[in-house]
Order: sequence, then C-alpha cells, then structure tokens
Amino acid sequence: MHQLLAVTSALVALCCLGSVDSSAYDKIVTHSRIRARSEGPNVCAMQQVLGTQKKYFSTCRNWYKRSICGKKATAVYECCPGYMKLEGMKGCPAVAPIDHVYGTLGLVKATTTQQYADISKLREEIEGQGSFTLFAPSNEAWDLLDPSVRSALVSNVNIELYNALHYHMVNRRLLTKGMKDGMTVNSMYHDLGLHINHYSNGVVTVNCARIIHGNQVATNGVVHVIDRVISAVGSTIKDVLDVDEDLSSFNAAALASGMMDKLDQPGQFTLFAPTNAAFDKLNAGYLERIMGNKDVIAALVNYHLLKTVQCSEAITAGSVYETVEGSSIEIGCDGDSLTVNGIKMVLKKDIVTTNGVIHLIDQVLIPDSAKEVMELMGDTQSVFTDMVSELGLAAAMRPQTEYTLLAPVNGAFTNEVMSTDQNLLRYILENHILKLKVTLSELYNGQLLETLAGQFLRVFIYRTAVCIENACMLRGGKEGSNGAVHLMNSLIQPAKKTMYELLIADGRFKMFLSLMETADLTDLLKQEGSYTMFAPTDEAFADLSREDLALLRSDLNVLRTILLYHFSNGIFINGGLEGGVTNLLKTLQGNNLQVKSVNNSIHVNSVEVPASDLMATNGVVHIVKNLLYPGDLPVGRQELMVILQKVIRYIKIKYVPGFTYTEIPLTSYKRTITTTHYIETVPDVTKVTRVIEKEPTVTTVGDEGDPSILTRIIEIGDPRVNKVTRVIDGGEFDADGKRITGGARHTTVNEPHIIEGPDFSKITTIHSNPGLIQEESERITKLIKAGGKGAAIRRPPVPDVTKVTRFIEKEPTVTTVGDEGDPSILTRIIEIGDPRVNKVTRVIDGGEFDADGKRITGGARHTTVNEPHIIEGPDFSKITTIHSNPGLIQEESERITKLIKAGGKGAAIRRPPVPDVTKVTRFIEKEPTVTTVGDEGDPSILTRIIEIGDPRVNKVTRVIDGGEFDADGKSITGPDFSKITTIHSNPGLIQEESERITKLIKAGGKGAAIRRPPAGMRRARLVRRHHKPRQ
Repeated sequence: MHQLLAVTSALVALCCLGSVDSSAYDKIVTHSRIRARSEGPNVCAMQQVLGTQKKYFSTCRNWYKRSICGKKATAVYECCPGYMKLEGMKGCPAVAPIDHVYGTLGLVKATTTQQYADISKLREEIEGQGSFTLFAPSNEAWDLLDPSVRSALVSNVNIELYNALHYHMVNRRLLTKGMKDGMTVNSMYHDLGLHINHYSNGVVTVNCARIIHGNQVATNGVVHVIDRVISAVGSTIKDVLDVDEDLSSFNAAALASGMMDKLDQPGQFTLFAPTNAAFDKLNAGYLERIMGNKDVIAALVNYHLLKTVQCSEAITAGSVYETVEGSSIEIGCDGDSLTVNGIKMVLKKDIVTTNGVIHLIDQVLIPDSAKEVMELMGDTQSVFTDMVSELGLAAAMRPQTEYTLLAPVNGAFTNEVMSTDQNLLRYILENHILKLKVTLSELYNGQLLETLAGQFLRVFIYRTAVCIENACMLRGGKEGSNGAVHLMNSLIQPAKKTMYELLIADGRFKMFLSLMETADLTDLLKQEGSYTMFAPTDEAFADLSREDLALLRSDLNVLRTILLYHFSNGIFINGGLEGGVTNLLKTLQGNNLQVKSVNNSIHVNSVEVPASDLMATNGVVHIVKNLLYPGDLPVGRQELMVILQKVIRYIKIKYVPGFTYTEIPLTSYKRTITTTHYIETVPDVTKVTRVIEKEPTVTTVGDEGDPSILTRIIEIGDPRVNKVTRVIDGGEFDADGKRITGGARHTTVNEPHIIEGPDFSKITTIHSNPGLIQEESERITKLIKAGGKGAAIRRPPVPDVTKVTRFIEKEPTVTTVGDEGDPSILTRIIEIGDPRVNKVTRVIDGGEFDADGKRITGGARHTTVNEPHIIEGPDFSKITTIHSNPGLIQEESERITKLIKAGGKGAAIRRPPVPDVTKVTRFIEKEPTVTTVGDEGDPSILTRIIEIGDPRVNKVTRVIDGGEFDADGKSITGPDFSKITTIHSNPGLIQEESERITKLIKAGGKGAAIRRPPAGMRRARLVRRHHKPRQ
C-alpha cells in the first residue's frame, strides 16, 4: 500500500512538473480536457476522421469546423494519458498503475510492440534498471508496414527485429515538453539520429511518425505511442536526388541553379520534388529557355523548397509557408492526400532525410519570378491582355526587355472605351506600359513613371492605397523575371491641362474664376504644384446679386479667406481616401476640410461632390455646387453675414460682431518668390591689337571639361603676336549689372564676357606713330571700364564715342554674306578697286530690355528685345584731312555722331540712352580678301578675316548674334558717304549712289539686303566695275 502511494505521488509530481513548462502538445491536451469536462474527470475530447482510425487532439479551428483535412470528424472521449476508468463511475477517476516500460506497453495497448520486444530478447532490457524512452508503434502501425519488410524483421528476430526496436529507443527519459522542434536525438541503434519536430498545433513527430498517445510514464522511463514504424535515416536530400532516377530532371535543374550544395548541408527543409513526368508536362521550350538564366532556374528550384520540415501528419488544415525563393505557397490536405496551392499533386509523402523531408509531386511549381510578365496575367485582366495583342503592343514586351504593366481589370473596358478609335485606344494602352521594371516596394509619393507613349505618370501614396494618376492599385500585383504587373481599378488618364485650363474648358466656373482673379489668386491655378481643389460651379453663386458680389469683391482678405478654404496641399483622389472614416485635409486658408468617401462617392463638409478626380498637371479638381466655409470660423460684419447665408446653407454660420479675418499673405502659397543677392564684379579685359605680316591660320580648340569654353588661336608663319581668347558664360545679372544668386524661376540673360590676353601694352608704335600708343591705350581702357556684363546695354553714363570718316575714291561694291550656322547673322562688306578704308564690326547679343532700354530680370513671360552693342576698334579719330579738305573733318564728325546716338535696336522707336559704341577705321593699301570661317564647336560664332598682299593691319573679329530688328527696318547704320565729292571722277554719281546706299540702310534689319534689294541697276553697275567676284 505504501509502495502504491509512493508511486502515485511520483506520477502526480511528474505531471505537475510538466505543467510548469508546458509544450504545444501539453496545451492541446489541456484544451481537450476542458472540452470534455462535462464527461467527467480526466476525460479528453478528441476528433476522429470518419471512416478511419485516425484520432487527433484538435485545435480550436478544427474543433469548431468539425473537420480535419477537409473530412468530417466526430468527437470522441477517452481517458487522458495516465488515467483510467473505474466501473460504475463517471469519467476516468483512477490513476493508471505505474510499471516498467515493458509492462506499460500493455497499458497503452501497444501489444504488438510488446510481443516483438519479448521474442527479440529486448524484454529483459526494458524491464531492468535504466531510464529509457520508447517510441512504440501502435498495433495499426505494424499493420501498415510493408509485408515483406515486416516478414524480414520477424524472420530474424535476434538481429533485424532487435535492431529495429533499438532504433525506436533513446537511452534517457524524454517527455514531450522536452521535445523541441528540429532537434535530433541519438537512438540506441548505433547512435543513429531520431529527428523530432514539434508543431504549433500540438502535433509531435519522430521521423514524421506522429505521437498519438504520449507521456505514459514508467518506472524506468516513458512510452510514447506513434502511428507508424520508423526506419534508420542516413541520407541527405542531395543523396536522394542523386540516386532516384525518377528525379533526374529536377536534379539537373538543381545543379544548374547552384543549389545542390545547399541540399547536402545540415538543415530543416521540405522539398516538393517534381518527377520527370511532371517536367514533361511543361510547355515546349520552357525548360530550355530558363536553363540559360541562372537566376530564373534558381528561383524555380527554390520555390519547391521550404525553410522548415513539414511532415504530412502535422498538416491538419491549409496553411501558408514561405519558400526559399521568397514567396509563399499553401500546403493543405484532403483526407489522406496533401495539396499544394489547393491541388492534389503529392504522389509519395514523408521521405525522411537527415536534413529534412521530401514529398514527390506530379507537377512543376513555377513561381512568378520564373515567369515572363505576360505569363502573370490572370483572368481578371483578360481584356487588357487581348487588346495588347490585337493592337500590336506585344512586340515591345520581349523576354529580354524589362517593363511594367499597369493592367486595368476587365470592368474598366466599357462599351464606350471599346468603341474608341483604334489609334487612340493604342495610345491609351501604351500609357499603361512602363519602360522599366517597377515593383510595389519601389514606389514613393511624387514619383514620375515614364510610359511607352512617352508620358510621365505621377505616383500617390496614401495610408491604405497606392494610386497612379486617377487609378488605384488592387491587391494581386505580381513580379516576374523581366518585369511586374500591377492591377488597376480603372483606366489611367494622364493629366494634360492645369487646373486653370480645366476650369476654363469646362465653362461652369466663370464666377469662381472671376473671384479668383479679383483676389489675385489666379496664379495658384496655373503654377506648378500639387493641390486638391473643390471648385464651386456658377450654380453656387446663383443667389447673389451684383451688389452682393461687389461687396464680396471689396474686401480682398475676406475673399481670399473663403477661396483658399477650397484648396489643400497635396493631391487626394477618391481612391486614396480611407473609406468610411473622416479624412481631414488642411486647407491653404488654415482650417480643415472634412472629407468622407462612402460607396465610391465623396462628401466634403457633408456637401456632396457630384464629380471627382478631374486630374490636372498641378493637382486634382473635385466639383461642388456649394460654396464651402469653415464651420468654426465666425463672421464679424452683418452685411457679409447676409451674403454668406445666401450661398452657404449646409451649416449655421456664427456671428461675432467685430470679428476680423487673419490676413493671408500671398507668399504663403505663391511659388514665384525670388530671393536675390547682388555681387558686383568687373571682369579683367585686355584688348589686343595684332600686327600680322603673313596670312593667319585660325584654329578652334574646345575645352573637354567644359564645352561652353572655346579657345581661338590665330597663327602666322612668322608671327609677331599670338592671341588666345576664352569666352566664359557670365551667369545671371539684373538690370543694374549685378550678379543674381539664390531664389527661383528667374528669367535670365546669359551673356558672355570676354577674357583676352596676352597684354601687348608695351608695343612701341602703331603705323610708325609713337604718339598713338598713349591715346589708343586710354581709349581702350575707358571702353573696358565701361564694360561689365552687358555694359553697353545697361546705359551707363554716356561713353566716349569716336567719330569715323570713311574714304572711298571709287564706286563701292556692297556684298551681303549670310552665316550658314545662324541665318540671323549677316555681314555687310563694302569694297572698292583701290580702297583706303575697310571696316570690321563685332556684334554681341545684349539680352532682354524693356521699352526704356532697361534690362529685364526675374519673373516670367516677358516680351523681350535683344539689342546688339557694338565694340569696334582701333580709333583713328586723329585723321587730319579728307581729300585735302580739313573743313570736312568737323562736318563729317558731327553727322556720324548723330547717327551713332540715334542707334541701338529699334532706336527710331524707343531712343534709349546712347550705348557704348566705338567705331573703327581700317587702312588697307591693296584690295582686301574677305574670308568667313565658321566655328565647328558653336555655329553661332563666325570669324571674318580681311587680308591684303602687304597688310599694315589685320584684325580678326568674332560676331555673335545681335538680336532682331523692328518692322520698319530701322537699324544701326553708318557711316554716311554723302560728303564724298567724286566717284570715278564723275560727280554726277554722288547723289545717285548716296540715295541708293541711304535706301539700302533704311531698309535694313536682319537680312534686309537679301529681302529688299534695290533694282537690278545696283548689282549690274557694281559687278561690272569690280574686277573680283563678291564674297
């Protein structure tokens, strides 16, 4: 009696000890006791699959569904482990007697195992001293064993059967609470491993055999009854693939993917291995195509591999598991069969290896990452798929090309859409194909996505939605080997107009637009940005009289407060609003709009929005038929209160006498704010006079580091001087010539400033006249100091103007040469048979100016005028005689001075202050040769070279486009030749030639000599008298 009490106490102690740190198995048993408490003490409720002997301690899910693996299950009640019934008493009130392991086998009804232990000489061992764990196959488990295997064991009981039973034993006590998932324990047969898995649903397996009755404690150990006979394991997954000929195709794929080494390493894997017959079912050429792409074949192999061991007996309902490839598959069961993604495909279950388990399947599992994008399309996008093929867009989606499909569901293709012109429909579909692979995780708010049609689509990220323009994504997007598919709830309509252009085109918002203009808010509708606008139609203002509107317009602060309450920063479309809840949108006025989306319709401040999601390039427009007003904002004037009550009826506006609105500065929303910093700079300029004794060579060298910098090098055979000029972009300057930095959206003028060198100020003579050195030096110095970027245009104090008289003793020839690179640049060359003077002029673009000749900077949309300023040199104002008549000097000087002061682009119209102009007279003793050299790096730059046989002066000039001329053809002209006394000893030609040249000049402007040539007389006379062809 005392011995029985001691044993009972030990048993209770073990059970209590087990409850301190219970396992999933122990918890599921406890739940079973609770479910069966109405049946009496120590009774456990179990589920038995109809038509089978399988019983389970059930999870809550299976218990309430009354099914296991999709099969109907009935509740059965049995004594919990360690307890037994007493006749005439309810439940299981008695504790089972404790015995050694051999005796306990009889208590748990594992009589076949007990019998085999007896005949194999194992009985003596498990009745004796020690501590053992025996995983005892049930009687049904022995019946399931292959008859030939069972016969071989029974025929050799002393070795084969004894060793088989030893493999089911561990040389220590091991309760279920100590069995951790993925652990391996050494058996008593050559220490070969037993592989234990403990699942969250309470199932515990040993080499995939399920423990159906656990923790039956014995005096020298513990007995766990299992549902099958287990055999020794020594092979890895790789070993099985190598030796099983029916898995040779998958074996080849695993080798090509580089995954075979992983399958030979320790781990906990489940491999769903397709047989060769499964590979034969694939589309022709598929395997050959992917075998050349290691990433794709690796994705295919890894999609068959789970990161955990999933024995078939542990699966009692469908569950989702992550694969090594990264995506998930659903493993379930249908009776005794396993299913993968809902399909019965498992041919053979539970091939146990040292690093996992293999299930053979009759289909190849292909992940999305091993498919082309078009192969990812499902039935819900079938219309889009068909249209892409019919309209010839499939050619742009080759296997080697990465792209993304924004695939609308079938419902988006209404009858109206399908009746659209085919060309337009093709363009619409092209805007649903992105040029790059873009996955969901790569999208961000404000992102721009380029389509096949060349459009850029905007991305909007919300709390519960991701939208592209007006369409939002649905669940079910997929990523393929060469792209991705995102399901869209509607067709995408890229924005083409601003909000202002949308309202103008609609025609229902005249009053709203008028009030916006009065409040100086029209730019808000036009400027770049991302706004949500609730635009009231003219119907909202129908009850206002002219007097009411006049009063409303009279107070700009009130008007801006009301109008800006209709705008919110950010683009919020219907699909981006969280359904069924109030979305608060902060307005530009400062108060919140309360927006609600219910049944695909929007309400703002309880006002219905009849039309929504009108996409604009700078926002989205939602249409309302009421004026909106903040409910918590009072009105302080009675007359304003009366007006607002006429147009705002959905709320009761508060009246607070004397209340005034907070002033809203325009800078709070306008994006054309400019911050200007001034830096005064005067560039160093060295002007060089070149004396060249031989014909020059012109070379243009581009700067590889900065293509905006060009270098001109002029060389002769035996040069006295070599000159290098670098032209550097001068940046942005204001009307006063100060450099502008910082800010945004300046309308700028980029003018080049010229850095020239080297300095030849040490030249001792000019045309054998040392006295000209100082005079010429001072004149050039003044010209440089008056410079700076655009100095001639900014109208500094009137500069020194050098008057020039030109002498021509013979009838001149006028030639107009056009620039092939830039037709806006023309060159006039006047030549005579034995010229005394030839002139070369540099014209530099002067930028943008207003009607008063001032430079325009900042802002946008200026109507500009480009004026040239003229830099000419050197100065020959010291000439003392004209045809031996000193009296002509003063007269000719005054005439040319007047002509220069009246100059500048359109001078006859605006007469701006006199620009800096330096006139140059060139003396050439022989007939000159004129050559025009184009700059390969910049076709807008031309070089004129005038050469004679024995030159005294040779000058090289760069001509930069000087801008446009007015409609009357008035231009910068000069000099006047009306004082010349004779042409070829014929005084009668003076008046005639003077009038002709005057008309030619007055008819000037860009290309005037080409557009309006005089009568054929001029060309005939000059050509006959000139002994060389014109250039």
